[in-house]
Amino acid sequence: MKNGIVNSKAFFNSELRIDPDVHLSEGIVIRKELKHLPYQLSTVGENASDVFYGNIFSRIFVQKPERGMPYLAASDTVLANLDTGRYLSNKQAAKLNYLILKKDWILVTCSGTLGNVTYTNKCFENHIATHDLIRIIPNSKKVNKGTLYAFLASKFGYYQITQSQFGGVVKHINTEQTKNIIVPVFPYDFQKEIDNLIQESARLREQASGALNEAIHIVENLFPILKTSCNGKTNIKEVIQSSNKRFEANFYISKGRLYDNYIKKSFNWQPLSEIANVSRPGLFKRCYVENGLMFLGGADIFLANPQSKKFVSRTKTADVPTLTIKEGMILMPRSGTIGNVAIATSQHAHKLASEDVIRIYSNSTITTAYIYAFLSSNIGKNLIQRYTFGSVIQHVEPHLLNDIPIPILDSELMNKIGHLVITNKNYLGRAGDIEQTAIKKIEQEIEKWNN
Repeated sequence: MKNGIVNSKAFFNSELRIDPDVHLSEGIVIRKELKHLPYQLSTVGENASDVFYGNIFSRIFVQKPERGMPYLAASDTVLANLDTGRYLSNKQAAKLNYLILKKDWILVTCSGTLGNVTYTNKCFENHIATHDLIRIIPNSKKVNKGTLYAFLASKFGYYQITQSQFGGVVKHINTEQTKNIIVPVFPYDFQKEIDNLIQESARLREQASGALNEAIHIVENLFPILKTSCNGKTNIKEVIQSSNKRFEANFYISKGRLYDNYIKKSFNWQPLSEIANVSRPGLFKRCYVENGLMFLGGADIFLANPQSKKFVSRTKTADVPTLTIKEGMILMPRSGTIGNVAIATSQHAHKLASEDVIRIYSNSTITTAYIYAFLSSNIGKNLIQRYTFGSVIQHVEPHLLNDIPIPILDSELMNKIGHLVITNKNYLGRAGDIEQTAIKKIEQEIEKWNN
């Protein structure tokens, strides 16, 4: 339990806030440390031409991409892949054009999970994002945009962002609090170094996204557009011969079923189990510690920077090798939102993942990469979702995924797709490494004046 003494001046300096979380937070300590720096101090507001979010609105989604604009929730902005499959009506998007994202903005999550910071690249353009997301448009007057982002993404930015949170069950921050965050004006050469790193990271993410989109485009162009009907029929023989004698309608009347039939009629194919290992570890006791092995949950694997604040003991965690993520593995949650897959980059490697994360890999790097491109496509997603079960919370298990038919293409085309995916993986890993380097440089520069 934290305790401390606060004088009346502190209340006046914090908008008359009297809640202990404000006055006993790490943000107070951080602000004191920043005052020890031999540099001028500025604020986010001084280094931005605008800091804003939107007004709440009722969303009108459409199914056809050509009739809408890609929509991002606040939690989507931190993902490695921005393809959420949700599209806001073009008519509504035209009225809310101030919420359309642009390159070189800084986004801050301001409700629920606070303090996640994202630097936008070209991939964010022509996406409309929720009103509940703070947008910072840097002006680079005192602190350039890359340095401003790296500072806000560091612990010195994070603790200031979360210091002034308010609300009961769901926490919030607002634009005024964000504008008042203190930012050191580092020397020009240091700022230039940080900005170069952040710009390089953004460029690599753009190239990674382009490579994956090209790989998926190649796969999807091999298939026609298949339309499902709301009704159909099957027979008892098919039910008996199905995996676990599946009886629910979705297994027999769905796009997944149509794609399954099309693959088996039109391609040479093999079940996933014959070309890859599909598994997940068993339940294990989690002994959380301050310094240990980073532990990723099912949602963390999709982050652009797969990080977690949870660490488990190295010595008290049983069978660490089966829990450890290896670079190049395909990762998939077994519960919740089923159908999305991630490929493990250098940012995932050597971290542990929950028993709720399914691992898919083969002995061939190219084969694993090709499987990832196929499963990332709409065809793969529909095939995965065909095998889900459960009522409120959906689940899928490795032994069910084993039956997914994988088209075997000519080696040249499979290699091309595989190399595109490997490019995506490598660029994402390098982008994360470079970004973390920039953030660490910021933290080290501040800490050296406080030791």
